[in-house]
Amino acid sequence: DNPSEKGKGKGKGKEKEKEKGKRLIMRIALDAMGVEKGIGMVIEGAEKAVESNPQIEVILVGDKKRTEDELTRYGHKRMPFSIVHAPEVVEMTDSPSIAAKTKRGSSIAVGLDLLEKGKAEALVSAGNTGAVMATSLLKLGKLKGVKRPCLAVIFPTLDGRRVIILDVGANVDCKPYHLLQFAFMGSIYAQKVLKKRRPRVGLLSIGEEDNKGNNLVIQTSKLLQESSLNFVGNIEGRDITG
Repeated sequence: DNPSEKGKGKGKGKEKEKEKGKRLIMRIALDAMGVEKGIGMVIEGAEKAVESNPQIEVILVGDKKRTEDELTRYGHKRMPFSIVHAPEVVEMTDSPSIAAKTKRGSSIAVGLDLLEKGKAEALVSAGNTGAVMATSLLKLGKLKGVKRPCLAVIFPTLDGRRVIILDVGANVDCKPYHLLQFAFMGSIYAQKVLKKRRPRVGLLSIGEEDNKGNNLVIQTSKLLQESSLNFVGNIEGRDITG
């Protein structure tokens, strides 16, 4: 054997290992018990996600036997899914606060445990939204300085843009500074995830004029105008999808 050839082979092997190490793998804990139509639908969605993005690693969280049975039944055994057992399920009718405190073995709680321990980067659940929010607060807490968490959705628009709307259900009553913080969080999300250089921020109201809306809207508008955000003023519902 040629020693120089051996050296070349080792060098290439090390380079491949380095390249593999550079690949960013996002580990997603997926609530296998959170869909009313069954685990099979969750697995089907996970399979499509992995096929479309090989940098995703899916960790199925739920009843191990039921999940394994579904993987076998639908022929998904070949997919590189790992399973973390969670013996309990949070039902849609469960109280979020009670479920967060008592169902510590639920797929939601166990999935969040993985995040807390650094074994996953995100949790995806189509289950009880209130329970996900309440359990997240108990286990993960809030970002420093954030008074309240919020829920956000991305709306498609007629001209191909994407609009973030928040809050969409996490809070019933808010104060102006809560809405100001939501605006900052939404703007940062648009910058980091949607790659918007300077996202525009609008305040949903019953009219475009500054003096329209209830006291909460009027006071929030003043805070937004004084902020560093790219605030474009009040907007109406038609402005979201138009």
